[in-house]
Amino acid sequence: MHIRDLQRFLFELSENNNRAWFVMNKPRYDILRAEFLELVTKLIVQIGKTDPSIIGCEPKKALFRINRDMRFSADKSPYKTTFSASILPSGRKKPSEGGGPAYYFQIDATGRLFFAVGEYMPPSDRLRVIRNQIVADPNGFGKVLKNKALKQIFGGLQNEGKLMRPPKGFDADLPHIEEIKNKNFMVWTDCTLDKANPEEMEATLVKGFKAAYPLVSWLRTAA
Repeated sequence: MHIRDLQRFLFELSENNNRAWFVMNKPRYDILRAEFLELVTKLIVQIGKTDPSIIGCEPKKALFRINRDMRFSADKSPYKTTFSASILPSGRKKPSEGGGPAYYFQIDATGRLFFAVGEYMPPSDRLRVIRNQIVADPNGFGKVLKNKALKQIFGGLQNEGKLMRPPKGFDADLPHIEEIKNKNFMVWTDCTLDKANPEEMEATLVKGFKAAYPLVSWLRTAA
């Protein structure tokens, strides 16, 4: 994976986000996408050593399209300025499709690597199932929160969109009530790729995804 070439392409795309420029530079995109697909294929193999259910994930299904959905957006830029992938057994990339916990990462035009694991803003029925599982298994969930490797890399669960009060049907004195208020059950972090080579980037992702496997494993018990 030629990180510098990808970063340069995405930067130029951000400066020329239009169909004419993209068509002219499609050969560059095709090469970079093929390299990105190769990276995702390697990651599936590596993640599969910790999480065997991932082995069946089709690499092409894990990749997000570079075309933006502009139907309900005020921003009419036709292309995303990131390369991204979401690795999970079903191949479904959206929480609303019932994909369950995922291993996600993206690279942007500034050379920033962002990676995340878990379930981001799951639909309301799935969210209630996860919250109920916390109530049913407070000790198991507590072990996930205290996991040393997970805390070292990610810090802890993200609380974006967290409720101010306990959700309906959940008492304020329940164990882990602060986490029950969350609307997503995901960890994430980022780093710069300015001095990273492809091998280091792959190793960073594999280490992070492995550290977050206890969260993935626990979320799968919520069914």
